[in-house]
Amino acid sequence: MLQKIAKIFSSKASVTQLEEAGYELVFSDVAAPVIDKLNSLESYTVHEVGHDPKDIEIKNSRGINSAGNPEALAEEIATLYVVTTAVGPTILKFVAKNIAEGLEKRAAAGASGKVAVMACENAINATDILAAAVREHYPAVDNVAVFENTAVDRIVPAQDPGEGLDVTVQNYYEWAIETGPFGDSHPDIPGATWVDDLAPYITRKLFTVNTGHAITAYFGRAAGISKISEVLESDDIRAKVEATLAETKDLIVRKFGFEPEVQQAYIEKIISRFENPHLPDTVERVGRGPLRKISRHERFIGPAAELAEMGRPTDALLATVEVLLAFDVAEDEESQQLQAKLASLKAGETTPAALATELNGIESGHPLFGGLEKVFAKFA
Repeated sequence: MLQKIAKIFSSKASVTQLEEAGYELVFSDVAAPVIDKLNSLESYTVHEVGHDPKDIEIKNSRGINSAGNPEALAEEIATLYVVTTAVGPTILKFVAKNIAEGLEKRAAAGASGKVAVMACENAINATDILAAAVREHYPAVDNVAVFENTAVDRIVPAQDPGEGLDVTVQNYYEWAIETGPFGDSHPDIPGATWVDDLAPYITRKLFTVNTGHAITAYFGRAAGISKISEVLESDDIRAKVEATLAETKDLIVRKFGFEPEVQQAYIEKIISRFENPHLPDTVERVGRGPLRKISRHERFIGPAAELAEMGRPTDALLATVEVLLAFDVAEDEESQQLQAKLASLKAGETTPAALATELNGIESGHPLFGGLEKVFAKFA
């Protein structure tokens, strides 16, 4: 008998492991055409590309339209085994209500065992954010759920619209899950790495993979290169990416005790993944959402602030902030919001110091503040 797992608004990045474990995959989304298509098909295919490429057929899946039928979603959650999200950190507060309603129904039905809830997002301790939002709707949720922080590393590029529900992903993946809240028992997920302390792994991933991917996108866009896989053919851009990841390496090694050669090997592996010609990704897609990416605890300001507090160099990270500010893509809403704020700076309606604090969350007096103010002053 298949166990149920509801993947709330999830991407398809980790379904291959869950399919192989024999789970039934229940997806939830607000896009009715996607859900209708999923329910009309017997299966869809995940194409893993890179070294040793292969196709994996996903057979045990179906979908629920959470916008049109939230009651059905709550009923589903009340019977499940695991909930994961992959919606983006800023959207967690919106899906929390659906999760809370389902878990409250579970409690009312007297179901045994606790549901594992994991937010698979590009953010440090994203599950804590989700848990707090769920508790606002259902304060007693910890009686029926275990909230577990996790870090998922898999590159999923923009998909060809002609592929339907089929998806192309990189065949490299890492899914690290913190064991603490599970006690002596945790879900059976093949390929997952169970760790006592997730912080080193999720920080290393965010400040290497996500930092490096975004750097590549912003410098590539500035150079007029569209394909991510072609950006690092430029020796100049490669040097800038390597210099920035050398700074985040400095932080990761000092903070978590990774051996320098181990972190350097990780960096080189990550860069080789960006060069994969089988992943048809673009700098416009990878660079989207610059306001979030430039915020206080994200992939640039987060490591730069900690390094500055240690008295360590941040020149390469600050140079990346500068090229991010120039990211102007008409189709990306955050990009246009950023350019409007820079226009206000140029018009004298705000100051470099004020805008740096607004966008980066760094106050005057912080050791990183002076460097950021100089970067913003270039756009005045």
